[in-house]
Amino acid sequence: MSLQNLQSPFPVSSLSRRRMLQSLSSGFGYLAFSSLATLAAATDDRSLKDQTSPLQPKAPHLPAKAKRVIFLCMRGGPSHLDTFDYKPELEKLDGQAGRGRGRLMKSPWNFTQQKSGLWISELLPQIGRVSEELCLLRGMHTDLPVHPRAMNQLHTGNVQFIRPSLGAWTLYGLGTENENLPGFVTINPPAGSAAEYSSAFLPAIYSGTPVRSNNRPFGLAGGRSRPNRRSSGNSNSYPDISNPRLNDGQQRQQVDLIQSLNELQKQDDPQGTIDGVIESYELAFRMQTAVPDLMDLSQETEATLQMYGIGNGPSNNFGQQCLMARRFAEAGVRFVEISHNGWDTHNNMSNQLPNLCSQIDQPIAGLIKDLKQRGLLEETLVIWAGEFGRTPHAQNGNGRDHNNRGFTTWMAGGGVKGGFSYGETDETGGEAVVGKCHIHDWHATILRLLGFDHQQLTYRYAGRDFRLTDVYGNVAKEIIAG
Repeated sequence: MSLQNLQSPFPVSSLSRRRMLQSLSSGFGYLAFSSLATLAAATDDRSLKDQTSPLQPKAPHLPAKAKRVIFLCMRGGPSHLDTFDYKPELEKLDGQAGRGRGRLMKSPWNFTQQKSGLWISELLPQIGRVSEELCLLRGMHTDLPVHPRAMNQLHTGNVQFIRPSLGAWTLYGLGTENENLPGFVTINPPAGSAAEYSSAFLPAIYSGTPVRSNNRPFGLAGGRSRPNRRSSGNSNSYPDISNPRLNDGQQRQQVDLIQSLNELQKQDDPQGTIDGVIESYELAFRMQTAVPDLMDLSQETEATLQMYGIGNGPSNNFGQQCLMARRFAEAGVRFVEISHNGWDTHNNMSNQLPNLCSQIDQPIAGLIKDLKQRGLLEETLVIWAGEFGRTPHAQNGNGRDHNNRGFTTWMAGGGVKGGFSYGETDETGGEAVVGKCHIHDWHATILRLLGFDHQQLTYRYAGRDFRLTDVYGNVAKEIIAG
């Protein structure tokens, strides 16, 4: 059949490709072309900001005390009885039969009452010196005393099903303050922990971005030198977020091609999660400029490095991670998490626990002092927590077993009362009895400090409005300042 026999509204001589797209198949081809043309125009003008970006800053429901969070996650369950929960009665009952299996065991370490009034173990002398900033929550409890379900609940509020993490909910609610950086960063997360910083059914852009040192100190390899960047003709390239074989222009073309395919997929599945993927590609490209300088700790003064315990001692590694957390927070990242492993002290506690505390004591104290000196602590909520606590009775003669019925976490800055203790365990530290705070209550309190009603911060998925605190949770109003 010739073109003359086609029933077209346009003369054959003027049947251009554009008009064919407009007339054939009810114009669907032209709609796709229009979408791609719009994307290309936006790509050409990088100064134009997408006002519907899922990462744009958002106002919370209520007046906020904190703008950002630094989460110091102690993996394995720190012993509250040997760090922050002083129990004189346990000293008197040492060696007697307890309610659990085994005999009661007092703490092998002395506690000192600080100027703030808080009792802190001699294992953490530097943290003791900044205790006026700490708010201890000594009535914590959670549902299960097993790994990794307790860790999953600590992060997501749920012990079994994969749900969005605390960091993902924070980013979803607040957006980001720096469009060139992830809004949620997790520093050196352990293998197999991806569910703990996942966005789950939230769009992919709200997932945590893992930042790893590849077994080298952050930005301090070879002393005070700059980080080792890959050579590709691009001075801003950095491992894991750049292609060493392509320059900036070539990488931009590659990303644009991928994004055009993503846009086509979005048209086929408008209710899918491709929006988050599209944003993630753009963010990864922008990160190449911002991240290398941010991770270059050689820009810091010797006094600052010493404040964090950075050097050749046991605090060197965690100190660099804490300093990196401050730099990310200062640059506008909403949620930064640092993990510290090894707190499962079933035996050899007399050696293991002092070693663990020596790794975190100076860095955490340095972080709090540094944030305060820079005027950041007031709007930065620092939280310290493990999966659960330990039992008051001995295990294996020189250790303690898991205890989910009572343990301690603490917060600092971000609108909480400093030098304050909330909640109590019983006389031997085995179970929370006063000011009891479940993980859902803990999450609800963190969200309230960020300006959210935890019942209203929801996301529609599978026909249900999900939230971090599931179906219950009470804000610990007693710990909120002013």
